[in-house]
Order: sequence, then C-alpha cells, then structure tokens
Amino acid sequence: MHIHIGASQTGKAIKITGSRSLTLRNILHVAKHVKGMDVIGIIDCHSPEVLQELKELEQDGYLRELEEGGLSVDGLTLIPGAEIEINDEQCKGPIHVLVYMPSLAAMENLSHWLSSRMKNIHLSSQRMYGSAYELQQFVKNSGGLFIPAHIFTPFKSLYGKGVNSSLTEVLDPSMIDGVELGLSSNTDMASRLEELSSYTFLTNSDAHSLEKIAREYQMLSLKEPTFKEFKMALQGENGREIIANYGLNPYLGKYYNSVCETCLEVFLPNSESCNKCGSKKFVKGVNDRIKELQGTKTSNVNRPPYIHQIPLEFIPGLGPKSLSKLREAIGTDMDIIHSSTEEQLKEIVKPTIAKQVLSARNGELSVQIGGGGSYGKVISNHPSKTKK
Repeated sequence: MHIHIGASQTGKAIKITGSRSLTLRNILHVAKHVKGMDVIGIIDCHSPEVLQELKELEQDGYLRELEEGGLSVDGLTLIPGAEIEINDEQCKGPIHVLVYMPSLAAMENLSHWLSSRMKNIHLSSQRMYGSAYELQQFVKNSGGLFIPAHIFTPFKSLYGKGVNSSLTEVLDPSMIDGVELGLSSNTDMASRLEELSSYTFLTNSDAHSLEKIAREYQMLSLKEPTFKEFKMALQGENGREIIANYGLNPYLGKYYNSVCETCLEVFLPNSESCNKCGSKKFVKGVNDRIKELQGTKTSNVNRPPYIHQIPLEFIPGLGPKSLSKLREAIGTDMDIIHSSTEEQLKEIVKPTIAKQVLSARNGELSVQIGGGGSYGKVISNHPSKTKK
C-alpha cells in the first residue's frame, strides 16, 4: 500500500529518489504478475501526470473504477494515494502521511486542493503549507483515509522528530484510520505505546524500486478487493480485518539501532559521545526512540500475528538470474515465499539456497542489525532468537 512512482510516462521525475523504472504500467505488471499482489496503493497519484495516465488507461478500457471505490486493472485493485509532508507550527519536525482516495475524481479534487498549498504539485512527498488538522478535515470530507507513514523513522515521521511524545500534539486522533509501522519496527515494538491501541497497524514496503514492491505487506479478509472493503478492514467491521502482517525483522531495517553519524558505530543509550570516534552526533534508532516514548502502560489489544518476512532479494546467494528462474518455474514471489516445496526449489537452485528460502519462511535466519540509514543483513541460516 506504499509504492512510489519514479517517473511519468513522459519521463518526468515524480519521486526524485525513486527508480525511473517505477512507471505506472511497470508497477501494475510487477505487482500483479511478479509479486502476486491483489491490492496495492500507489501514493503519487496526486501528481497531474499520473492522474492523466490513469484517465488514459480508463479511456482505453484497461482500467475501470469500482462501484465501492478503487481502480481495477487486469484483476489487480489499485487504491490511489498520495504521500504528503506536514510541517506546521505544531510540528517539531516534518511528518509524512499517506492519504488514500476512493476514486479518480476524489484524487483529482485532492490534487487541485494541494496545488495551491505546495510549491510543486508534480513531485512526490512534497510539503503542504497548511495545518495537519486542515488536511485531515479535507481528507475526511472527501471520503478518504488518513494514515501517518513509517511512524518511527528518525526522519520525516510522526514519532521520529514530529512530536515530543504524543500524536495529539499535531493530529486529531479521531481522524486517523491506521498507522504504518515502517521497516525498523514491528507489532510488539509499536504496542509499547498505549495511544496506538485503537489503530490498525499496517506493514508496507515504501517501494522506491520495482524489486522493493511487497517486501512488506498484509493479508486481508475482504468480501471484494475494493476501497470500501479496505476501509472496513482498517476499522475491523463485519468480519473484515487484517489477518496477518508480513514485515521485515526490525533488525533488517535501516534505523533499528542508534548509530554515530560520523563512523556508524552503535551509539549506546545515555552515552555522551561515540565510544569509537568521540563524536557527539548520532542518529537515534527506532528501538531507543520507542523506549523513550513508552509509558508504564502498554497496548494490550489482541492483534494479528506479525510474521518476520525476508524478501527473496535478501536471501544469500540468490541472485537476479536464479530468482528469475524461480519465478518462471514456480510463479509469483507469494507462491515462492509461502507455498513452494523444498523439492521444487532444489530443481531450480542449489540445495543451500533452497534451505535458506525455507528458513526465511520459518523465521530461522539470523541477521546483522541495521542503523543510521544502512540495512541489516542476513548472515546465516542458524535459528534466530528474534522470530516473531
């Protein structure tokens, strides 16, 4: 539900840091036929060039709008969204939020509304000049969904630097539909904050390249893959719900540990300077920030399981050629990750790699902890003590 567009069909940049191969058509193909997704959210649909391309696909009969919201493309449901930066007078630092709209018309209205509040409506994740409450109210009045993005990431997130201690400093809690955990946290970690107890947790990839699509995702119980049903799942209505969250072991994220800005050595809690180089500057990790925020009470909500999922590209020894052969022989990444057998895998790749894939499925791969903007790494297939 968090996929960026790197470039429009005319070649203009949308997400500056995104791969130029992240075009709308490429995303739709890869998400459905390579990754095995049923519902996705593209969060740069506010950009006029993206909106124009979506309209052209509709005119050509390739895309159709669903009665209960969302866009159907080749059996894949696309929920149009936008990532917006908030940095009003109440914020301690910039906050990124995700907004989803039920239709192209609603997204076009959002784009028009934002165009007078942004310096460049064509680009992704741009700052909105206005209040967070103002944006929340517009989204709610438009029938949309409002979800703070990667809430613990040190930069441009709600708890990273956006607030001192509570989301109520900036946002109206009644107009939040869920929260996105980010790659360096999981359900257990986020549940330490009591004020998050009423919100559904989302695990999304924040994809800046095609291969990163579905590195995190959720399994939903829906009657139909529509915007309305997705909204009901977020609210837990009439049996619609999130069945399971699949996400990275937080150790694999880029910001789990606090690290020295100069040498990237782990910066120990309560330290005044780096033990290695003496620098006093550090990037606060998600784990330390959550410890800082948590109170005496924690959330005791019964939540769906959070399953530590390792993307296939993280598997040691599984290069692009071998991965391509696996996809050709077995199917989508969802088929390989969730249901392939050891015999099937061994027909395509070395037995050691086959075992790594199965170990990843069972949460039995050990990892080296990431931090300071560097991902963690899978280091062995020995049983991991961090399985969730």
